[in-house]
Amino acid sequence: MLPTLETTIEKARQLNISDERIQVLNPLIEYIQSKIDQGKDINLNFICTHNSRRSQFAQIWAQTAADYFGIPANCYSGGVEVTAFNERAVESIKRSGFRVTAKGDTNPVYFVFNSDDNEPISAFSKLFDDPINKADQFAAVMTCSHADENCPFIPGTEKRIPVRYEDPKAFDDTREESARYDERSMQIASEMFYVFSKVNMPK
Repeated sequence: MLPTLETTIEKARQLNISDERIQVLNPLIEYIQSKIDQGKDINLNFICTHNSRRSQFAQIWAQTAADYFGIPANCYSGGVEVTAFNERAVESIKRSGFRVTAKGDTNPVYFVFNSDDNEPISAFSKLFDDPINKADQFAAVMTCSHADENCPFIPGTEKRIPVRYEDPKAFDDTREESARYDERSMQIASEMFYVFSKVNMPK
């Protein structure tokens, strides 16, 4: 892991996760473990309405946690409307220690590096069934209440797992903006690292 990111990860792993949130996360742990036990691919698609903030954070941190623990998971994200990976969320990811490059203007593709060795994570706003996401045999991890309540059926999903987060968008253009984005990013980081720390790989 990149040095500054390593420090952020250490801080995230020290955050307390409530019993209530652990109950929310357990179905995700069980899904990942079942795939490992069956020797099958682990495909996680983090879904939020605009695929601009929470689902991007979740994809990036989940893939980073999987890489950190050596678990072969494929982490994707998508939405039901295409917008863009919000610039405030991008800046928060950079502050965490990821190295980020971008290509394009309207809906840029951000290449997010967590180390010098791993492949970059491609982050941009897209529909959940975009060709870049694996279309079949995946868990739909619903990161926002709007998408969870308004998408009763998601084609291709094996399991639907609600892991909802509060939207930092509520603090856009306020003095708390950066702190709130970083707070949400750290919460998601701590929970994704908790999830993957509980997964047992075969000896």
